[in-house]
This record gives sequence, C-alpha cells and structure tokens, in this order.
Amino acid sequence: MTLNYIWVAFIVIAFAVAIRRLIFFHDTDVFTEIVTSTFSAARAGFDVSIGLTGILSLWLGLMKIGERAGLVGAFARLAAPCLRPTLPRRTRRSSGCGVHLHEHLGQHARSRQRRHAHRPTRRRSSSKS
Repeated sequence: MTLNYIWVAFIVIAFAVAIRRLIFFHDTDVFTEIVTSTFSAARAGFDVSIGLTGILSLWLGLMKIGERAGLVGAFARLAAPCLRPTLPRRTRRSSGCGVHLHEHLGQHARSRQRRHAHRPTRRRSSSKS
C-alpha cells in the first residue's frame, strides 16, 4: 500500500515541477521531454528484463539438472549446519533445509509453488485376514 503512495507522489511531483517550468520559465517543451524520457526509460527496463530472463532460464535449467543429479540435496546436507539457525522449526530430517537452499539458489518461485501444491497421500492397504 505504501508503494502506491510513493508512485503517486512521484507522478504528482513530476507534474508539479513540469507546471512550474512551464509557468515560470516558459519551457513549452517540458511535457514532450517527460513523454520522451518515460518511453526511453520503459525501453531500457524492457531490455534489462529480457536479458535477466535469459540468465534466469540458464540458472533454472542448471538447478533442475543439479536437482535430478542429487547435487542440490548433497549441498543442502553440507550447508545444513549454517542454514539450521535460519529454520528453527525444522527438524533434522525435514526437507526444509533443501527447500530453503533451493530458494536461495534461485528457485524461489518454483519452491513456493511446490510447497503450497496439494500432494495426494498414499494410502497403505491394510490386509486384515
């Protein structure tokens, strides 16, 4: 909610400065400059996000390979003494350290989906004879 107020303040302050430049300094190009700079900043943000998407895809692929090879679990066991203070409610055999390590290594969103996904439990067939 606070972030909304910050963005509204940015817009209102920019508009007030533009009006001031128009009235006191007779700068008629101020609104053209604002629109041009807005679009150039949006273009720069888009270019950065495209570059980061490629890097994120590379690391997610490497993490998936490491997960299937068992390297993530092995590294989680090695890092467990350092991670245990950050997870006080987890038991020693809990998968929490592995999930926590996964989040720190770049799989935050996928780990969150995995943790909150519904997994059906296996029912053991009881043979009463």
